[in-house]
Amino acid sequence: MIRFSLFLTLLTSSLGCGSTGPAPLQNLQLVWEDSFDGPAGTLPSSANWNFDLGTDWGNAQLEYDTDRSTNVSLDGNGHLVITARQESYQGRNYTSARITTNNKFETDFGRVEARIKIPTARGIWPAFWMLGADFPETAWPRAGEIDILENFGREPNAVQSAIHGPGYSGGNSVYRKYTLPNGIFSDDFHLFAVEWTADVINFFVDQTLYHTIRKQNVPGEWVFSKKFFILLNLAVGGGPAGPPDGTTFPQVMQVDYVRVYR
Repeated sequence: MIRFSLFLTLLTSSLGCGSTGPAPLQNLQLVWEDSFDGPAGTLPSSANWNFDLGTDWGNAQLEYDTDRSTNVSLDGNGHLVITARQESYQGRNYTSARITTNNKFETDFGRVEARIKIPTARGIWPAFWMLGADFPETAWPRAGEIDILENFGREPNAVQSAIHGPGYSGGNSVYRKYTLPNGIFSDDFHLFAVEWTADVINFFVDQTLYHTIRKQNVPGEWVFSKKFFILLNLAVGGGPAGPPDGTTFPQVMQVDYVRVYR
C-alpha cells in the first residue's frame, strides 16, 4: 500500500486457493481488540488509533486524508465507517481517512483479523495492512509491509494480500489474489486475517487459507521477525487503483471489529 503495488509477480512461495498448507495457529489468546462501540458520529478511540493526515503517501493517491468525523467515525451500531468524498479540500478533489495504531499498539507473531465490508467502485482502494514498528526510522521497504486486504474497485469480486521487503516490493511484491466464489465483496462483511510465525505468513478470507509465504522462498531479506502496527484506510486513485470514473460518491468502508491474538 505504501508504494506502487501493481502485483505483477507471483512467486512460487505462494499457495493456491484451496490448497493444503500449514494448519491454522492453535491456542490463540485475544490480546487486543476494537469493536467500535460508541455514539454515532464520534471519532475512533484515541487510545487505539492515530490519524495520518495528508495525501499521496507514495502511491499518487488523489484524496486528502483527514481526522474529520465526516470522513471517519463510529456509526452507533458497532461499526467504524471510513468515507471517501468528492470535495475540494487542501488542494485535493477528494477526502478520506487513514488510521493507524502506530505508537499505540504493536504486535508480532500470532493472528490479526478484521471483519470488513468494502465498497466497489473504479478508482477506490480499501486496505487493511501493517507496517514494521520501526517505520519511518527504518525506510520502506526494509521496514516491512504486510497487506492483509487490498481491493482495487475495478475487481469487485477479488481481493489480494502481499508482503513487501528488500528485494521484493512494489510491483515485485510477493502477492496472491483471492476471487470470491459467488457475489462481490461489497455485498456483505467478510473476515480478512493474517497468521504468522518466525518463518511463515498465512493469509485468509473468511475460513479459506489462500496464500502462504515462507521465509526461505522470498527473493530478499526477511524482515518479519519483529513487531508491526496496524492501518486501515480507503484511498481514492493511486497507481494500482487508477482514477475514479465518475462513480457516485461518497464511498464507504465499514469495519465491524479488529482483533489481535497471540
